[in-house]
Amino acid sequence: MFTATLKAALASIALSALAASATQSVSMKVAGPSDVTDVENLKVTTTITNTGDETLRLFNDPNSPLSTMPANTFAISNSAGAAPKFTGIKAKYSMDTVVEKNLNSFTVLAPGESIDTTHDLSAAYNFTESGADAYTFDAAKTLYHFTDDGSIVPIEATTEAHSAKLEGKLVVPRPAVSKRASYNGCSSSQQSQLVSAASAAQSYAQSAYSYLSSHTSSTTRYTTWFGTYSSSRHSTVLSHYQKISSGDYSSFTYDCTCTESGVYAYVYADDYGTIYLCPVFWQVSTTGTDSKGGTLIHEASHFTANGGTDDIVYGQSSAKSLASSSPAQAIQNADNHEYFAENNPSQS
Repeated sequence: MFTATLKAALASIALSALAASATQSVSMKVAGPSDVTDVENLKVTTTITNTGDETLRLFNDPNSPLSTMPANTFAISNSAGAAPKFTGIKAKYSMDTVVEKNLNSFTVLAPGESIDTTHDLSAAYNFTESGADAYTFDAAKTLYHFTDDGSIVPIEATTEAHSAKLEGKLVVPRPAVSKRASYNGCSSSQQSQLVSAASAAQSYAQSAYSYLSSHTSSTTRYTTWFGTYSSSRHSTVLSHYQKISSGDYSSFTYDCTCTESGVYAYVYADDYGTIYLCPVFWQVSTTGTDSKGGTLIHEASHFTANGGTDDIVYGQSSAKSLASSSPAQAIQNADNHEYFAENNPSQS
């Protein structure tokens, strides 16, 4: 007969084997009409299915198909391989912040479970230059799972693209926020916080520009955030901060109506001077790492007029790794610009 100890040992081995055999996998299908007249009718639905045998908690990243925010979520090309112009949002988002602040910003899928999300592509893309044609629509493949042990694990979905012919009107003008008002949907408390945040951003921007103007060789601060020094990359970053620092943050238009959990802020890159503030923005300090002032620097760097940075990676550790592995990408990443300006902890 088995002893109790042996039974327990065998049970433990069996459980370990089950855990080891657990799979995390996802499939993603893009569906929609096959013929579309006028781009405002160009709506596609992504169906994301948990094809593994483990329940998944997927981050509602605004850049993923789980979000309806008009980010650059789709790879789109016509019969000649040309892509429409992206005109949607660039957002500051942090999975670490979602975890640290215990935000309920996940999509939970049990094994075999699916979720459908409909996306209005006219809110993010302008098809004027690529023209009326047959298009292929594929969704961003990388999703992020928050495991029971607190890890963040990327999962590459298997995808099924959609094809459709588009004709008629190829662009929908986006309603602009009134420039006559500095604030839209902002409470008196939020307006007061924005006055302080704008002042902090102005100081950060001017300090960063001054530093880069006077330091024209390799320094610890520069290499931490922008990687191996080169005069050409230094010139690019200097140009960015010259433009970022020339803006008057106190005269920007701030919209406080965003309710997207886990998001700090976002902008439309071609709409200079308008910044949309989201829930996380109001939960952070005025200065310091991932602060209100720093967030405004992040968003201002996205403006086309300021150099048009992208969101290649988020977070300090990822930004440092990007600087080390790919300086050419680091000088185009918004968080690297923010962290260089915040300079926290301070580096010389």
